[in-house]
Amino acid sequence: MEQTRILIVDAQSQNRSAMAEFLRRQEEIALVREAGNGFDALRLLKEETFDVLITDVIMPRMDGYTLLEELRKLPHQPGVIVASALGRDDFVARAIELGAAFYMVKPFEPRYLMCHIRSLTGRKTAPAENLPSDLRKSPCRQNVDERLGSLFLTMGIPAHIKGYQFLRQAVKMVVADPDVINRITKELYPGIARYFGTSASKVERAIRHAIEVAWDRGDLETLQGYFGYTVNSAKGKPTNSEFIAMIADRIRLHRKNQGQ
Repeated sequence: MEQTRILIVDAQSQNRSAMAEFLRRQEEIALVREAGNGFDALRLLKEETFDVLITDVIMPRMDGYTLLEELRKLPHQPGVIVASALGRDDFVARAIELGAAFYMVKPFEPRYLMCHIRSLTGRKTAPAENLPSDLRKSPCRQNVDERLGSLFLTMGIPAHIKGYQFLRQAVKMVVADPDVINRITKELYPGIARYFGTSASKVERAIRHAIEVAWDRGDLETLQGYFGYTVNSAKGKPTNSEFIAMIADRIRLHRKNQGQ
């Protein structure tokens, strides 16, 4: 069986060593290399082939974002997991925009990391009987931010546009309180506006623009799977509230299936 080669990039040697020690104990891991910054990591990536890159964001000489930008220029690109203590929406969005498959906020359980690695390499997760009871139902749980990032990326909504951030916040608010979608102009938009220091009208327009971008640039087959007849029929594109409600429903269903 072909084994996995991993590169860990983290400025904190203690964090890096602990992660490397855990991964080296896994039977499907063939090699674990370590680097303390993006500059040294890029050199290793040019010299060797890796299946998975695990990188922090804030590092000396070259940060994680710059490393991901440089990674795009290489002939072989490993699957990317960003592991950072910073969980802000803009940090997550930037990582996803640059190609990260998963964004994990430290501290996290190492077994969740292993599950993401298996997802990237196409391996099956460990048998349920070998997992702790809290992981048997769904050993590879995504948090809301990861799930939203994956959904928006699939739909073709780029992370750099303002509506991306507003949509994320809107969906999270509706997941927490489903009834708020019925007060979209009186409560949802104003709440997002206060959070980002802008106006409700700008929030509404930016969300509309993000949805328009998805329909103009996204994959219609994918959108059809999410929204059905609203994609190609005379009804046209979903309204802001329809779009937000549909994504929130999917997030709630996903969490229910994961036992969260």
